[in-house]
Amino acid sequence: MLGPLLGFDKNIVLMMTRQQVLTLMSMASVNFSSMICYSILGPFFPNEAIKKGASQTTVGLIFGCYAVCNLIGSLVLGKYIVQIGAKFMLVAGLFVSSGCTIMFGLLDRAPAGPAFITLCFIVRSVDAVGFAAAMTSSFALTAKIFPNNVATVLGSLEIFTGLGLILGPPVGGWFYQSFGYEVPFMLLGCFLLVMVPFNIYILPSIDAVPSKDSFFRLLTHFKIVLICYAIFTLSAGLGFLDATLSLFAIEKFKLTPGYVGLIMLGLSLPYCLASPLMGYFTDKYPATRRWFMVMGGIITALGFCLLGPAPFLHIPSQLWLLVLMLGLIGFSLGMTAIPTFPEIITCAYQNGFEEGLSTLGMVSGLFGAVWSMGMFYGPIVGGLITQHLSFEWAAVVQAGLGFLAVSIIYNHQLDETRTSLI
Repeated sequence: MLGPLLGFDKNIVLMMTRQQVLTLMSMASVNFSSMICYSILGPFFPNEAIKKGASQTTVGLIFGCYAVCNLIGSLVLGKYIVQIGAKFMLVAGLFVSSGCTIMFGLLDRAPAGPAFITLCFIVRSVDAVGFAAAMTSSFALTAKIFPNNVATVLGSLEIFTGLGLILGPPVGGWFYQSFGYEVPFMLLGCFLLVMVPFNIYILPSIDAVPSKDSFFRLLTHFKIVLICYAIFTLSAGLGFLDATLSLFAIEKFKLTPGYVGLIMLGLSLPYCLASPLMGYFTDKYPATRRWFMVMGGIITALGFCLLGPAPFLHIPSQLWLLVLMLGLIGFSLGMTAIPTFPEIITCAYQNGFEEGLSTLGMVSGLFGAVWSMGMFYGPIVGGLITQHLSFEWAAVVQAGLGFLAVSIIYNHQLDETRTSLI
């Protein structure tokens, strides 16, 4: 019963070895526990930071520094995954993230002003490196162990990513309202810590030979650069929402942090449901991957235009419209994001990269780095525009990034189609 639920074909499930099943369980636990710890900040931290003397721009920088350190960590760890060892990298990353989550829960005891802000930057930066280690190795191990069903497996695992994103905001908001600032971080940090011995026991050790290839060679191929830009626009949108949505909802609709967490379900739940379907379909029909990116990008851009809504549309802000647009954005993210990772792997192999853990590590690192660039851009630029103009205009800028990505990918796909027909 589990296979069809996760989007697996019956034959794929029957052919799985015991080690593959255990690895799938391990990766699911990593995705779920990491994302629930990551997503608890959204409903209450921006407001709490402002009480401690941080500006809207500073809040964006706190979210953004996580992305910068994640970017650097992803590139370095992706390059040296073979030398470090994929299993050790994943387990060490979980351990570091769990400790940082617990430490972040103690920051309310720091004095308001520069001391609080400085400690936020330090803890978030270290946490980002741990997260980069866990996610880079997780993606590489998944692609190595399931080479013929990468999108299907990643799409299925995104159910657990989505569950983490779904449960994080309401659980964090509810615990914050009921027990204060420290409790959400303490509970979820300890939960992440429990995942460390679980993954030490389950994960396989994989031997591999280091490759002489580099990230720069990956980026010499225009198709890979296009896919990276699409990834950037997606993560920029999510980073923008992380840093600004809660404050907008609290000010505009007078909601409590607990209800803001429930609103964020509108984004996470459709993504959780769409991902396994998109993964299975794009594995079965690989030629459709870039068309899914185009369709998903159009829907995402339209969703951001109506999220505020855009001031030039002269549509009044309504809570139901906000939730509906978050749902559309969440669903379209699944359409756009899931095909990108296997498409980069395919492009790399087509251009002469060696098949193995080393190349998969570099692709995972590149994916994580580009995703982090968007997570840096989104909160900072979105926070600046929100502070000096409005949330509505900031969402319009994000929509413009999406429309640009759609236009470039669509034209490139048409050019390739015409060339193949000649």
